[in-house]
Amino acid sequence: MDGNQKIAKAMTYIAWISGLIVLTLFFDNYLSNQQNPNSNPESYHQNGNAVVMLQQNRAGHYVTHGYINGYQVKFLLDTGATQVSIPAHVAEQIGLTAGYSQSVNTANGVIEVFSTRLDSLSVGKLTLYDLGANINPYMDGDTILLGMNALKQVKLVQQGKTLTLSEY
Repeated sequence: MDGNQKIAKAMTYIAWISGLIVLTLFFDNYLSNQQNPNSNPESYHQNGNAVVMLQQNRAGHYVTHGYINGYQVKFLLDTGATQVSIPAHVAEQIGLTAGYSQSVNTANGVIEVFSTRLDSLSVGKLTLYDLGANINPYMDGDTILLGMNALKQVKLVQQGKTLTLSEY
């Protein structure tokens, strides 16, 4: 094999590797958007009230990015959860203090969680203040369950695959 053939072969390998990298990045972004189509939720003010519009993900859930005490987090809206429930490692990362322990019923049985307070919780332009929450040492992952103690403070309207949250 002469020098030109070696260069051509190397360039072919580089082209294939580059193509695979581009496809990997594309599909990683595509799958991420299907899991959380609300990484930057549509949000605006209407008649002085904040409104946030969320799209269902592929599994039919409403997942979105938001903030707790100024730290970016990922929420899963969970009308079956009584309280906002935060994985212990996420609570530690954002500096939440664990309070008293309490038993709670979950889909997986009774567990012990720790109370905490959130100065603020926001999704888009919608912000709630001084909320109770649970620090859950048994939750895996980084997703926070946005429970009814937060959701009951906003108006929820579902139309098709869109959920609109708005201040009263």
